Amino acid sequence: IEKEAWDGAWYLRGHFDDGTPLGSSSNLECRIDSIAQTWGVISKVADPARIERAMESVEEFLIKTADDLILLFSPPFDKTPRDPGYIKGYLPGVRENGGQYSHAAVWCIYAYAGLGKGQSAVELFSMLNPINHSSTRAKVHRYKVEPYVLAADIYSEPPYVGRGGWTWYTGAAAWMYRAGIESILGFHLTGNQLQIKANIPPEWKSYKIHYRYQQTTYHIEVKNPQGLSSGVSSIIPLTNEHTIVVNLVPADFRDSEC
Repeated sequence: IEKEAWDGAWYLRGHFDDGTPLGSSSNLECRIDSIAQTWGVISKVADPARIERAMESVEEFLIKTADDLILLFSPPFDKTPRDPGYIKGYLPGVRENGGQYSHAAVWCIYAYAGLGKGQSAVELFSMLNPINHSSTRAKVHRYKVEPYVLAADIYSEPPYVGRGGWTWYTGAAAWMYRAGIESILGFHLTGNQLQIKANIPPEWKSYKIHYRYQQTTYHIEVKNPQGLSSGVSSIIPLTNEHTIVVNLVPADFRDSEC
């Protein structure tokens, strides 16, 4: 993969049947795809220096802060002579064709958390939060779907920039729940062993988790006195103690889970 898929500043999405690269800087459409970059982090197999550069490219080309969008790829398919399949059947900027595909958008949260960039992970989580797409009258008229469920996709091309697509339908909602609980708050449970592997903004000095395990409700307070963006706690055995206080210490993202 490192030999055949590295394009200089990001990883390729794939190849057409004739061997032409897809998701390459040489393409006029679908020059960069987010999934190849984020899963380089999540899988923990990509070259660390390259994946840092690849995620910088995601931020540069795919995260549209002004529009509150995280694009699947860019630019969308429109006039490409090669057939990428059904995806070109959507209009440019609609659903998977260069819009925000929410599964892939959530994986960006996982990736930034996996790199220990808690500030970026939380900013993207807020960007994906549907309530923030309806926080003003203007946003309501643009978004046009329910503000209390995650939309499967959001359009990215004029005149429909920011318009929500399918709702009540997407598995991305479960991914986003896990991104918040596991990737950001760092709640990792194995059997009856709990460890906190947080990726948070450094200004978060503490936060609390209330968790019921079997017949006991645990009130967990996580303290961040050093102002870390990425930190871990010691292993916490879940016994019958109702109150647990843990302190974060620095963590190397390559040794941590996303």
